[in-house]
Amino acid sequence: MFTGLSAFPITPVNASGIDEDAFLRLLGRLTRANVDSLGVLGSTGSYAWFTREQRRRITELAVAHAEGIPVMVSIGAFSTDAILRLAEDAQQAGASALLLPALAYQGLTQEEVYGLYHDVAHAVSRPICVYDNPRTTHTQFSDALYARIATLPNIASFKIPGVPEALPAAQQRIATLREQLPAHIRLGISGDQFAATALQAGCDLWYSVCAGLFPHTAKALYEAAKGNDAQSADEQAQRLEPLWALYRKHNGSLRVMAAAAHVLGDADAVCLPRPLRMLTDADTADVRRVITELGLT
Repeated sequence: MFTGLSAFPITPVNASGIDEDAFLRLLGRLTRANVDSLGVLGSTGSYAWFTREQRRRITELAVAHAEGIPVMVSIGAFSTDAILRLAEDAQQAGASALLLPALAYQGLTQEEVYGLYHDVAHAVSRPICVYDNPRTTHTQFSDALYARIATLPNIASFKIPGVPEALPAAQQRIATLREQLPAHIRLGISGDQFAATALQAGCDLWYSVCAGLFPHTAKALYEAAKGNDAQSADEQAQRLEPLWALYRKHNGSLRVMAAAAHVLGDADAVCLPRPLRMLTDADTADVRRVITELGLT
């Protein structure tokens, strides 16, 4: 479950709610590419805007159409009670793993974050990936907090937000984390622009937005980075810089991936849940140009 390339697709919507046909088209891309796992209802999957019933339905669809690929499902919510209900839904639907961010409206203390993972880890039967994403959750994890959480039952992986750009510094960062974590914990990089460096530095897997729509492109980069072909990995990452630039321009990857799904014919022109808005026609044209020029697949 916690090795290789984990692909995180968007969850398209239409005027009626979840666009199940579009979601299944996106899943088909990923199963045909034989990615190593599916990350459903992550940040790119817009989990925060869906009801419990919608999230359960998406999980059921993903598991039913995963073609044997393990499915990890986000159970993020503001309250522990809501998280536990979502965890039960995901487990009953057949999810292989649970993705748990520490969402905060009022800022959480380190003890409160630990308490969240403690309560959930002792209540579930599936492995948990700890989702460290300070930009969206407004929660900061210290290395000491990582180490405490890692001792809890069912904690299997940390989804880290980035590494230093220089490879020696990235290697030192991963080595520092490894020293503080049990050997069974798997480290996954989630920032696409950091993937080539982080994988070469020792991360076990790539939690990839790019792979959620362009799995073959992401697999090529992953295989180069983990196959000790540093030159090819770095060249591929540099080639993809126009895509990373779109992420930066549009406040993250979600709107870019939604526009790209529409450009590819897999989702409607409006496929994000409100209040999120699609890119303008001009910005969508930029996405189309990047897809074409880079030959993204």
